[in-house]
Amino acid sequence: MDGFLILGIETATSCGSVSLSRGGIENFRLLTECIAEPDITHSRRLMGSVQWVMEAAGARWDDLDGIGVSIGPGSFTGLRIGLAAAKAISMATGKPLLGVPTLAALALACSGADHGHLVGVLLDARKKEVYAGFFRFDRDMGPVPVGAARVISPGELLQQIDEPVTLVGPGVRAYGELFAGHAHITLFPGFLSQPRAAYIGMLAGRMLIKGICMDPATAAPFYVRASEAELSLSRTS
Repeated sequence: MDGFLILGIETATSCGSVSLSRGGIENFRLLTECIAEPDITHSRRLMGSVQWVMEAAGARWDDLDGIGVSIGPGSFTGLRIGLAAAKAISMATGKPLLGVPTLAALALACSGADHGHLVGVLLDARKKEVYAGFFRFDRDMGPVPVGAARVISPGELLQQIDEPVTLVGPGVRAYGELFAGHAHITLFPGFLSQPRAAYIGMLAGRMLIKGICMDPATAAPFYVRASEAELSLSRTS
């Protein structure tokens, strides 16, 4: 079969997922995917989901070519759990670890947008803020960042939008009423706006082709915003 076999792990939000896929953006094929948003932490079901997608596809650990994982921004706890599992699998199997930016992966939900069209990806960051990243698609339909990911209030973000943009992600669902009706904004349907392991696998396949891997021993999540522990330490120092 054509394309690298990628195990994808997405735990940046409460809606976690695991997938098994082949190829990158150009020749992507989703083999299996398990998506769940239960009232329990990712740590209690993640490895069970991994085992399920492997068995459903009839795949063995030796068959894998890489482990793709969402590295943030997103839930601090969720990102740590997902990355810890991906690192453990990578080290146990000797397969490359591929850290995929969460916002870039979710931008793939809008991959049918016209070349050059601006796509904004929003995750709910709590504290009346969103994690925001903007992208345009290259000719191979890969998301190209426009500036760095940041944490910002929805109101401030709204004031900065001055060209047509499609907004996607859980942050859109949380603040949809604020964005609705703006002349430049198109809101992507909420039921299609969740991060997915399939998107992680798609970008991880492209990264593996380019040799963009992480060292499992030193890989860390990309939080964007400091954690409460870090903020508390800075206030006491």
